[in-house]
Amino acid sequence: MPLDTHPLPFGLRDVHLTGFTTQAATEYEPTSIDLPVSRTFSFSDTEDFEDLQGDDTTAASHGSGPSVEWELESGGLPFSAFKLMAGGTITESGTTPAMKKVFSKLATDSRPYFKVEGQAISDSGGDVHGLVFKAKATGSLEGEWAQGAFQLLSASGRGFPSTVTADEGKLYDFVQNETAIAVS
Repeated sequence: MPLDTHPLPFGLRDVHLTGFTTQAATEYEPTSIDLPVSRTFSFSDTEDFEDLQGDDTTAASHGSGPSVEWELESGGLPFSAFKLMAGGTITESGTTPAMKKVFSKLATDSRPYFKVEGQAISDSGGDVHGLVFKAKATGSLEGEWAQGAFQLLSASGRGFPSTVTADEGKLYDFVQNETAIAVS
């Protein structure tokens, strides 16, 4: 079916997070991290404005530059995804049946930048991907263990203009595919 001019995204199929090879966020890691049991990926294009007011009128308004606010929620506690959003380290020790994995966060570990890509199927055919090119968890990273409930991980933050050459200056993309393509 050819691309419809009005995509109809439905549900959330997959979310992947991709780190950067340098702190300057100029090159993506070669592999992404799957955010398992993804429940939500939301985003909001936003910008702060300064108004020039006087003589009982608003004469002008100037924006400080756009950014994108985003939120994620997924089931479970994937250590590698949490590390990518929070900073920190993962250590593994022991052998089966006594293996142990520990996520540790030090006061000196800063939160890194990463790319977020989410996929929804489209009722008009194919799929739609949403990408935030240079995200940082500037809000809370939350989880709760509760009686009779699965643990959910939620994160929120802002996206800034990309510094990767191929995507330079981009905040986000929406991509409509005639044939569904897995998130990479």
